Amino acid sequence: MPDKGVAILGVGMITAVGIGAKQTAASVRAGITRFSETTIHDRRFEPFVMSILPDEVLPSLEPEVDKIVGITARQSRMLRLAAPALQEALEDAPDIENIPLYLGVPEPLPSRLKPVDDLFLEHLSAQSGVHFNVAESKLFPQGRSAGLFAIEDAMQRLASGTNQFTIVGGVDTYLDLYLLSSLDMENRILGTNTMDGFIPGEGAGFLLLGSLDKIGVLGKEPIAKIQAIGTGYEKGHRYSKEVYHGDGLTEAFQAMFSSNDSYIGKIRTVYAGLNGENLGAKEWGVAYMRNKDHFDENFCFEHPVDCFGDPGAALGTLMTGLSAIGIAKKVIDTPCLVWCSSDYGARAALTVDMV
Repeated sequence: MPDKGVAILGVGMITAVGIGAKQTAASVRAGITRFSETTIHDRRFEPFVMSILPDEVLPSLEPEVDKIVGITARQSRMLRLAAPALQEALEDAPDIENIPLYLGVPEPLPSRLKPVDDLFLEHLSAQSGVHFNVAESKLFPQGRSAGLFAIEDAMQRLASGTNQFTIVGGVDTYLDLYLLSSLDMENRILGTNTMDGFIPGEGAGFLLLGSLDKIGVLGKEPIAKIQAIGTGYEKGHRYSKEVYHGDGLTEAFQAMFSSNDSYIGKIRTVYAGLNGENLGAKEWGVAYMRNKDHFDENFCFEHPVDCFGDPGAALGTLMTGLSAIGIAKKVIDTPCLVWCSSDYGARAALTVDMV
C-alpha cells in the first residue's frame, strides 16, 4: 500500500522551558520543569503556581499591531508567543506567501465571546513578518486537541494536491485574569486546596508540513512523517450533562488505527495529552484498554506537561514536534502515538514515524 503520510519539514516552539524547538526538546528530555508562584492570587489569596515565560524574553508587539483597537491582553500575549515559533518553523521555506496556516486556538468559555477571531491571523502575519496566505488560512478553536484537528485538515489539503506545503500551529496562554478566576471557581487549578487540578502554562508550536512526494522542492531532509490521524467526540465531556463513557478518545484511536493511509504497527511510544486532572487519566485508561492490541507490551509513556504546564491549544503541535525531534535524534522508539483531549468534546490522535 502506498504511503500517504505527510512529512514534517520544520518545527518551531516556545515554552517556559525553551526558547526554540531544540531547547524545549532538550529540556523535556532532561525532565527540566519551570513552575513558580506568580503575583496573581486565587480566591483564597494564595498565589497561583504557573509555568510562564518571563515577559522580557518575548518580542514586543509590532507598532502596527500595538495600535489596533480591540486586541485583548490574552490575544497580545498569544501573538508575542506565536511569532518567534512561526518564524523558526518556516526558516528557509520557499514560496511562503502561497502557504496557508491552520492554527489551533483556545476554546470559548461558556457564555463568553470567542478568545480570538479570524482577524488574529492577519495580526499574526503582521507581528511575525511572515506573509503566509492569510486568505486560505483557518482557525481551529478546539483547545488542547485543536492542533491535531488542524493537522487533519492540512493533510487532506496536501493529499488533494492544492498545496505542496502547509503550516500548522497552536498557541495559547492561561495568563489571563478572567480565565484564571473562572478556572479557580471550578477548583481546576492545582494548589494547596486543589489536588485534582493542573498547572496553567503557555506556549506555541508550529510545523511545516509537505507532501512526501514533493519534499525535494525544499532541498532538505524531512524530520519525520505523520502517518495517520483520527478524531472523535466525547458526548460526556467536562461541561456536558451526559454520562461520561470515554468514547471520544476511543473513537479517535480507532479511526486512526483503521486508517487506510498507512500501516502503523505496534505503538512503542506515547506522547499523552495529560494535564494533571484525573479525568484525562481515566479517559486514557479507557481508550488504551479498548485498543490494547495496538500497543507494544513495553511502550514508553511521555507526558511533557509535567515540564511546561498545560499550554492549552498549543499542546497538540508541541507534542507532535517533540516526537518528531525525538525520532530524528533516535531517542524515542517508533511508531509514536500523540493524543489530546479538550475540555469540551473534541478528541484527536495521530502517529509519527521516521521517514
